[in-house]
Amino acid sequence: MQNNQSALVLHSGGQDSTTCLFWAKKNFKEVRTLCITYGQRHSLEVALAKKIAYKAGVPFQVLDANVISCLSENSLTNHAMVMDQEKPVDSYPNTFVPGRNLFFLTFAAVIARTHGIKNIVTGVSQADYSGYPDCRDTFIRSANATLNLAMDEQFIIHTPLMWLTKAETWALADELGVLEIVKNDTLTCYNGIIAEGCGYCPACKLRNEGLRGYEELKTKN
Repeated sequence: MQNNQSALVLHSGGQDSTTCLFWAKKNFKEVRTLCITYGQRHSLEVALAKKIAYKAGVPFQVLDANVISCLSENSLTNHAMVMDQEKPVDSYPNTFVPGRNLFFLTFAAVIARTHGIKNIVTGVSQADYSGYPDCRDTFIRSANATLNLAMDEQFIIHTPLMWLTKAETWALADELGVLEIVKNDTLTCYNGIIAEGCGYCPACKLRNEGLRGYEELKTKN
């Protein structure tokens, strides 16, 4: 990978996107972040993303895409809906926001184009993805091709976490020297609690089980 390239990172202020931000800092000469609001439960995410971008020394931009919250019923944008604690059999959890990552990547590509950026970084993962279809590698590849055709560009969508478990994602954060930032300054919890979170929502379960797995592995080594 050439270090003289620039990259736009989709950054929510959570564990995965923050790890990807510092991965991009390592691999690209110039990095900027895009934080998208879409009517999600907690605006605190935006404040944390801005704080982390400041620590990373990169430009930070917020885009209001609240229209996404008007398109479907899901527990991340409908605060009155009781959140699924487990993935239903033969269905998606109601934390799934249909089309979200497709919208995000489209918005990111348009903004990247205005800045002459060819590389877009997102923290989706097929290894630990809660059953969301728009986190799969096949979707990313398809979206990448579609965006290139739609804008006659040569974007490259990077997914550093695509094949990593949550434990391996923690290991990457440690390797990048930002374990404490990711551990203490990010918001992954669907109930809006920083760091370890509430401990029982699906996002917290994935995050905390992954951290325990990494810490146990690190202790053994």
